Amino acid sequence: MQRFCKHISALFLIVAFITSIGCASTPTEEGTGEFVDDSVITTKVKTAILREINLKVGEIKVTTFKGDVQLSGTVSSQDEIEIAIKVAQGIGGVKSVKSDLQVK
Repeated sequence: MQRFCKHISALFLIVAFITSIGCASTPTEEGTGEFVDDSVITTKVKTAILREINLKVGEIKVTTFKGDVQLSGTVSSQDEIEIAIKVAQGIGGVKSVKSDLQVK
């Protein structure tokens, strides 16, 4: 019986290990948990940008990958670019912000 339990335990550990590898991230792809985290960060950044009274939002696209936020699109002024960056940096979970925003 004890030998049987050891085999079952070993089998369980192998299955758990293989399952965790399947959900792990790579340098170019996110794991399941990271994708959910990035989706939450993206939503929070978009909401914060929309709520910012000093931004007359043109078209700002927000994408997040492993906590790194990228802003792209168009705004009315250089000041709006700086405000959008500061707003994004103020969101929890954001590691860095890259701006490809253009003034139209």
